[in-house]
Amino acid sequence: MTEETANIEGDDRIIRESGVDARVAAMIAPVLRAMDFRLVRVRLSGQNGLTLQIMVEREDGTMTVEDCEEVSRAVSPVLDVDDPIDKAYHLEVSSPGIDRPLVRKSDFTTWAGHLVKLETSILVADRKRFRGRIGESDEDGVVIERDQPAYGEEPRVRIPFETIADARLILTDDLIRDALSKDNKARKEAKKRRGEPDDDSAEDENETEE
Repeated sequence: MTEETANIEGDDRIIRESGVDARVAAMIAPVLRAMDFRLVRVRLSGQNGLTLQIMVEREDGTMTVEDCEEVSRAVSPVLDVDDPIDKAYHLEVSSPGIDRPLVRKSDFTTWAGHLVKLETSILVADRKRFRGRIGESDEDGVVIERDQPAYGEEPRVRIPFETIADARLILTDDLIRDALSKDNKARKEAKKRRGEPDDDSAEDENETEE
């Protein structure tokens, strides 16, 4: 973890960037916060030349195509002025997706019960890579219930948050159903806050009238 990322005000992520990614995160975080978005991850990769992926979501977990376009228009001038990357690159703003990375303590609570692939920065229970279902978590760590424990391994292992280097949900039918349900609920609540009519309610009213 670098000083730039650590000093981002209001950044409650437990998995953060380093190097160029950290500099970009520090530049765009205030812009995102002012727009009521939160940063999930920044990653510069060699895909298609150089691609700068900025993964973002709203506080309620939703993210539309229009949101991505809005964020792209807002952060592009900041990156052009500060120019943290000394080569040509392609900017890609995206949502976390269903098989999303888990970067906050709250992510592990939200997606408890689902399969996750997790990597630690140091050995935990003699391993650095884990696969299993997310169990209970608290302020300090999370329990992973191994789906295929090796002979002699405990079926449950507690992993301190401070040791987690990477974590991502594994795509399953259950995850797809749960993610769609959470997304629909969040969108309805967002519409209600904005005073917009709920599409499902409007359809129900039309059917009743007919």
